[in-house]
Amino acid sequence: MPPVIVVAQTTVDDEDKATALARGAVEARLAACAHIDAPLTAVYRWQGAVETAREWRVSYKTTAARLPDLAAWVDREHPYDVPEWITLSVTGGSEAYLTWVAEETKPADP
Repeated sequence: MPPVIVVAQTTVDDEDKATALARGAVEARLAACAHIDAPLTAVYRWQGAVETAREWRVSYKTTAARLPDLAAWVDREHPYDVPEWITLSVTGGSEAYLTWVAEETKPADP
């Protein structure tokens, strides 16, 4: 049975923090790769006020099996009180790429 692959996303207000979140997850084998999008403008309600901020979106490619560990890691490492955390199911793709994601997210041998 092919691995179940997901894309998980978060945003952060600093490019260096985005890079640290991306690199740290890949180094820990929680994601096979992470893309950092160009800065975007976020408009949101926070603590009763409408806010506008510049943010970078980090998109992780991982397996459904590794997703809980990735979510816990992002929750620990993210500087926001309530970080964005959205997961998207991958419903298809290159078999070679999806297999690569699964291979690269296997926990390292002790």
